[in-house]
Amino acid sequence: MKLMPCPLNGLRNISEFHCAGEVSELQDPALCDDEAWADHVIFSNNTAGVVREWWIHTPTSYWFIAERNTVTDEILQTYPANEAFKKRFDYTVPEGDG
Repeated sequence: MKLMPCPLNGLRNISEFHCAGEVSELQDPALCDDEAWADHVIFSNNTAGVVREWWIHTPTSYWFIAERNTVTDEILQTYPANEAFKKRFDYTVPEGDG
């Protein structure tokens, strides 16, 4: 049984988690064009080696970041997202655009 350390729930069976893709530099949708925003949302680097990824502990809906070696599938470390991101973006739709 493969275990993964959750920053909130401790060691848990890997089947309780879902990977949601690579962590990328945050884009402010109000400051980029549609093509740049689509690239940010849809595409990933698909790096061979150590990457930072978004993971969710499904039973608790807790999102966090894991550093994982994509070649060996080894989880190197996990930590809360607020340790990596201090700035928050407002993703609300401006009036008249929705």
